[in-house]
Amino acid sequence: MSTADWSEGAHAALRRAGIGLLAHVPDAGLARLIERCGADPTMRVVGLADEREGPALLAGAWLGGLKGVLACQSSGVGNLVNMLGLAATGRFPLVMIVTMRGEWGEENPWQVPMGRAVPAVLEAMGVRLLSLERAEEAGAVLDGATGLAFGSEQRVAVLVRQRVLGAKRFLAAGGGR
Repeated sequence: MSTADWSEGAHAALRRAGIGLLAHVPDAGLARLIERCGADPTMRVVGLADEREGPALLAGAWLGGLKGVLACQSSGVGNLVNMLGLAATGRFPLVMIVTMRGEWGEENPWQVPMGRAVPAVLEAMGVRLLSLERAEEAGAVLDGATGLAFGSEQRVAVLVRQRVLGAKRFLAAGGGR
């Protein structure tokens, strides 16, 4: 399945949940979802300079009566750790869509360490994990994530697995291996 397939189901689920804000750090794996949300008149899309801005922006949105979601790549999860404490301490719901790297078919060695660490890092910070393994399950998985987060003020991350996104080609410096 293509990235467009998972993004269509994900966008539909975000609409059903009443999401009005998508905060994101640009990523090729998120491009179609960002485009869909940007074209949706019921959603505002805000590009972030750094993942750390996301939880604070979404906490403020929640206090103002707006539901939001943070979307980023797995390599950016390391930047989030301190700000995840804000959501936990303040008991703000937080939904994250994390496109995974460093998994199936990865050719960029720089992506592997954080890709491996993401589940443990998020669990250590009290974030519940849901895994999107098949594009056609995107709507159901996001429905579950938004229901859990906003219904019970939890922090939830949907890990969009690299098999769903497809592996990116990487050419090492010096012409490859």
